[in-house]
Amino acid sequence: MLDIILLGLNHKTAPVELRECLAFSKDETSAVLKAFQESPVISEAVLISTCNRVEILMATENKLNAVKAVKIFLSEFKKLPVLEFENSLYIHNGDDAVRHIFRVASSLDSMVVGEPQILGQIKEAYKIATLKKTSGVVLNKLFHRTFLVAKRVRSETGIGDHSVSISYAAIELGRKIFGTLEGKKVLLIGAGEMAELAVEHLVRNRAGDILVANRTFENGVELAKRFKGEAIRFEEIADSLQIVDIIISSTGSADYVVTRNQVKAIIRQRRNRPIFFIDIAVPRDIDPEINRLTNSYVYDIDDLQGVIEENIEDRNREAVKGERIVDGAVIGFRKWYENLDVTPTIVALRNKMDGIAKAEIKKTLQLLKHMSDDDRQAITRMTNAMINKILHDPTLLLKSNGRHQDKSVCLDITRKLFKLDE
Repeated sequence: MLDIILLGLNHKTAPVELRECLAFSKDETSAVLKAFQESPVISEAVLISTCNRVEILMATENKLNAVKAVKIFLSEFKKLPVLEFENSLYIHNGDDAVRHIFRVASSLDSMVVGEPQILGQIKEAYKIATLKKTSGVVLNKLFHRTFLVAKRVRSETGIGDHSVSISYAAIELGRKIFGTLEGKKVLLIGAGEMAELAVEHLVRNRAGDILVANRTFENGVELAKRFKGEAIRFEEIADSLQIVDIIISSTGSADYVVTRNQVKAIIRQRRNRPIFFIDIAVPRDIDPEINRLTNSYVYDIDDLQGVIEENIEDRNREAVKGERIVDGAVIGFRKWYENLDVTPTIVALRNKMDGIAKAEIKKTLQLLKHMSDDDRQAITRMTNAMINKILHDPTLLLKSNGRHQDKSVCLDITRKLFKLDE
């Protein structure tokens, strides 16, 4: 039987400085999954990498060696000694792993409880794994259940009614810094979902000119146009630093988008006007050394925690309802998972056949009331013999010592074909 293991770190166990060292881009995720696929100790794998977490969900026959293999791989791939991140890792097994992924997708484990972006990020991670064929019967079922659980938590609780997004928290931080955002010039670096949400909040707070810079200029133009802002090219970021008050950055860049030297070069032109950077990217977009410059202030995603704590009582009250849904779903998944073993499946299949046979024999014998008891017993014996012969080959196949992946597929198909879980 395959074990389900989840290994990872998040905003609760690791600071942004460490999280960015272990963050994976989409291309890197594909390379990692390919390596896991080639590992003899990992049967299935999905990698989730967001601004607040890096997690590997696995199905394995040898959990100790699988965990060890993942640690070594992370160390080699990211050129980071295991000792530098090992203490920040959490490892969940079985029900705990299932509960964790349910909670993450339901945004019960997020920095911002109730934020909706995490579910889309998990769906994207699962999509990559399915394309790379690293998710099999066990993880496929787990992720399908995960999406259903997240949907239930969202629809059956008010968890989303009291939440704030990372983007909202960033704007609130800016508002606290200045007292008001009215008339403040803002440069938005990146044109993804977080940037779009940030612009909405900026408009609501009557911010001044909004500049949008994106590597794909057309995307920046589209976002700027929707909110009556102005799109600039990525190469123009350094020049725009002279005129803006707040820079909010959320790109997927592996390197700093704004460096210390770029800011140092424009300080004199700004004539002591403060400049604030709010960096909600992981890896970080803004060089933290900028903080050492005069009237220059850098806030990263971990600095948003204070803003997010507001209204936490309302969110926690709704989160309790969400946790109850998750606990019930964990029990439901465990039943499916335990049945994905040879003996319970064979027993369930035989019971189903026996039930059908007994019902049909009963109906038939009611019509043949003239038959003797010996004849009735003969029909029952014949029926049982037929069931044994029909189930002989399928039973041998299910019991065969093939690859675990193949066995799991056979068991899953058997349970679906004969509706053994209904």
